[in-house]
Amino acid sequence: MTSNITFTIIKPLAVSKGYAGPILNKISESGFKITALKMLQLTQKEAETFYEVHKERPFYNDLVEFMVSGPIVVGVLEKENAVEDYRQLIGATDPAKAEEGTIRKLYADSVQANAVHGSDSDENAAIEASFFFSASDRF
Repeated sequence: MTSNITFTIIKPLAVSKGYAGPILNKISESGFKITALKMLQLTQKEAETFYEVHKERPFYNDLVEFMVSGPIVVGVLEKENAVEDYRQLIGATDPAKAEEGTIRKLYADSVQANAVHGSDSDENAAIEASFFFSASDRF
């Protein structure tokens, strides 16, 4: 059974380039209800904790450094089949391989300087959303 929520991060480079508004608009136009949203700057510890699942990977340190480099926008999105539908909307991690019209094709610079994060499973969506939002923060 699929969940009806997913989690997103609009990453620092996309925020600094002014893409947060257009990305949120594309999310809304695609039928997602934004049930929680905030802008913040991750601390080193928060970024290390959030991305701990990747700690043994060679890109971990660069990812953490990128994610603390500026403000981000985090959000919980609701829609039937949310995780799968959002993954289709954002496109492939490598923007050069992403389909035309996807968020990553439109707004990402590279795999490392990606525009957005999207949960990869229902379980991770719940974990990631709870990292940033309590139940009372969601509407």
